[in-house]
Amino acid sequence: MFTGIVEEIGQITSFDGSKLVVECSKVLDGTQIGDSIAINGCCQTVVSLEPNSFSADVSAETLRITKGFKGKVNLERALTPQSRMGGHIVQGHVDGTAKYLGNSRFEIPQELSRYVVYKGSVTIDGVSLTVSKTDRNIFEVAIIPHTLENTTLQYLKSGDFVNIETDILGRYVEKFLSTQNNDITIDFLKENGFV
Repeated sequence: MFTGIVEEIGQITSFDGSKLVVECSKVLDGTQIGDSIAINGCCQTVVSLEPNSFSADVSAETLRITKGFKGKVNLERALTPQSRMGGHIVQGHVDGTAKYLGNSRFEIPQELSRYVVYKGSVTIDGVSLTVSKTDRNIFEVAIIPHTLENTTLQYLKSGDFVNIETDILGRYVEKFLSTQNNDITIDFLKENGFV
């Protein structure tokens, strides 16, 4: 589990389609083989360590659902019991990609738009952000200067694609409600103080 608070920007030095090598420094502190590191929001397992880099094996599913791996990337180590929870609950399981439209606006696939809500959380390339506006499948996020300066969001150009992880809470609520017997009526809601 992660928070979406990026620890450093790393650099992909090689990727052969299955093995990825990331040059970095800060996230290597205390990292061991088998630990998880989020790379642009994708939870990856460290399979080898060097003094200034780590390697990870990338699954076919990760390649299918993400924008891929190249250039500069946002890095975050997994939470420990001592970690501060500064962002929001992030699994590192990317839901898909979104297109950057400029001015902190993104176009998300229609099937994911129901999980993006005003003042809710969304993870963009591993960065925890607050949704400041929604309009069907387009949403806007609030990005403060500190976040922009310390993440790869500073390099985004209109038309670029980013990895998106929607808020896990919405997905769990939807699943829970879809498995119930659906006896929820307006009368039920009134009787229980919801309307």
